[in-house]
Amino acid sequence: MGQEKGIVIRKDTEAYMDELRGWLCRTEGVRLEEMADFFRARLNEYEEHMSLWKKAYEYLPSLLPGNARTLLDLGCGTGLELDEILKARPELSVTGVDLCRDMLERLSEKHPGVKLICGDYFQEELGEAVYDCAVSFESLHHFGAERKKELYAKLCRALKPGGCFIEADYIACCEEEERLLMEACRRKREQERIQEEQFVHFDTPLTAEHEMEALRRAGFEQVEMMASIEGATFIRAFRDRQADL
Repeated sequence: MGQEKGIVIRKDTEAYMDELRGWLCRTEGVRLEEMADFFRARLNEYEEHMSLWKKAYEYLPSLLPGNARTLLDLGCGTGLELDEILKARPELSVTGVDLCRDMLERLSEKHPGVKLICGDYFQEELGEAVYDCAVSFESLHHFGAERKKELYAKLCRALKPGGCFIEADYIACCEEEERLLMEACRRKREQERIQEEQFVHFDTPLTAEHEMEALRRAGFEQVEMMASIEGATFIRAFRDRQADL
């Protein structure tokens, strides 16, 4: 599980799973936080925390199509991935979507030319054949396969024929990890009477196999893992791979 083309998501799965089980026991009584509130409360330390993925951010631009001109970023936060993308590809016209207005304000200070949408990317209209490529960095692991199905279909339609989606995210190393976290989140929601449609900050990653299947079911083609760097696993998928950008 979790390996493709020699890519390893977790080097020591057994030790990692022991640690995860212990963490779930220790945090059993910790209440869930609403998504935007979670990030708003941690805004000042957010970029330092995310710096552990520095190498992953630097790798991301290498996966973008060379002739791309328009890019969509789902869950753009303060724009850490855009720092590297726009350094390498300053000519790109970028649109970013995120729930947290405070984070978008930070992004706008760094990249005033980026078009920003403060909203829920599940609900926002993304358009038809608008973007040459799309990215999402460490954002989608909060949602299950069924929740993602409609989003991925909408995202596929938003890409131009031949366009690609690059996801860099927390991917479950095995089906047990996926199951344990899904069950824990479901249990907490029931205990706290939180509806499924309300966004909460709790990681529920899919395995690579399930994540890629969700993308294929939404209409993406040539879906494959490209790398795994410091726990950020890169998956690239295309809309109509035979078409030219």
